[in-house]
Amino acid sequence: MAAAGGSSKSTAQKAPISPKSAPKCKPGRPRNQNKHLTKQAHGASYESVAPRFGLDSPAAACLAFYSVCKTVNEKLGDLVDFGRDLERIVMGFEWISLPNCCVVLGFGKFGVDSELLGKNGSLLVQALVDSEGRFLDISAGWPCTMKPESIFTQTKLYSRVEGSRELLNGACYQLSESNSIPQYILGDSCFPLLPWLLTPFVRPNEEDSFGSAEREFNAAHSRAMGLVGNAFGRVKARWQLLARRWKEDCVEIFPFVIVMGCLLHNFLIKYSEPLPEESVGRILREEELPVFEGEADERGERTRHALAKHLSWVSMRR
Repeated sequence: MAAAGGSSKSTAQKAPISPKSAPKCKPGRPRNQNKHLTKQAHGASYESVAPRFGLDSPAAACLAFYSVCKTVNEKLGDLVDFGRDLERIVMGFEWISLPNCCVVLGFGKFGVDSELLGKNGSLLVQALVDSEGRFLDISAGWPCTMKPESIFTQTKLYSRVEGSRELLNGACYQLSESNSIPQYILGDSCFPLLPWLLTPFVRPNEEDSFGSAEREFNAAHSRAMGLVGNAFGRVKARWQLLARRWKEDCVEIFPFVIVMGCLLHNFLIKYSEPLPEESVGRILREEELPVFEGEADERGERTRHALAKHLSWVSMRR
C-alpha cells in the first residue's frame, strides 16, 4: 500500500506498508487521455474501453490509464498547496463565522477487498479542504486498520506544523480586548485537540449536556466539517471508478488514482465546471471514524473555549 500526495511540497510520503514503484509509463496520447477519463468517470473495464479507443488489448488500455494517471499527478500537483494564498482562504472561513480558520481536516474512505484489511476494508485518505471545497493537502493510502491519530502524526502536514513550524505561524485574531486566537485548523473528532487543531466538544457521558457556547461551536464545526465529506463525495460521484471497491492486487496503485481524482476535482473548480446534475444524487456521506480518546492539550482547550464564547456572542447578536 502507498501513501501518495498531491503536492511535492507537502504530501508526498510513504505509509507503513511501502509500495512498489508507481508504473513507469510514457505520457499518454490525447486519445489515451480521453480513454482514461472515460474509465475514471464511468468505471468501465479495460476490456470494454480498449476496442472503443483502438487499443490492441486490455493490457494496453491498462498501461495507457496508468500513464495518464502519472501525467495528471505530475502536471496538476501544484493545484494542491496549503501554504499558498492563505489570506484568501482565511477570508473564506470568516464568511461562515470562523475567524482565523485556515482549513478543515478530515478523512475519506475508499473501499478495498483485502484479507489484510478485513471485512469492509478500505484505504484512508487524510485531506485538508478550504471553504470552496478544494483539496489543499492530500495524504492517501493509509490502511483502515491504523488509528487516525497514528496516521495524522506521520503525515508531512503534521511535521510542517509541529516540526519545522512553517505553517500556521500568521498573526493572531483579536476576539476581544482580553482574548485572541492563533491560526488554526478544524479537525474531526478522531483527531487529538491541539493548540492549532480544534476538534468538537464531546460529552463524556450521554447524560451530560452542553452549554450554549459549546453548542454554537459544535454547530459551526459540523457545518465546516461538511466541506470535507462533500469534497470526497463529489470526487466519488464524478469519478465512479473511485466509488467502487478495488481488488487487493490493484491496491498499490489505488492511492495514486485517488490523488488524481482529487487533483481533477480542484482543476474543475478552478475553471468553474459544475458537477453534472445526474452525479449530484450519488454524493454519499463519509462514515465517521472512532472518537479520539487521549488527553486534550490545555492550550487547545483554551483556544476552543475562547472561540466557542465568541461564536455564542455572535449568535446572540443576530
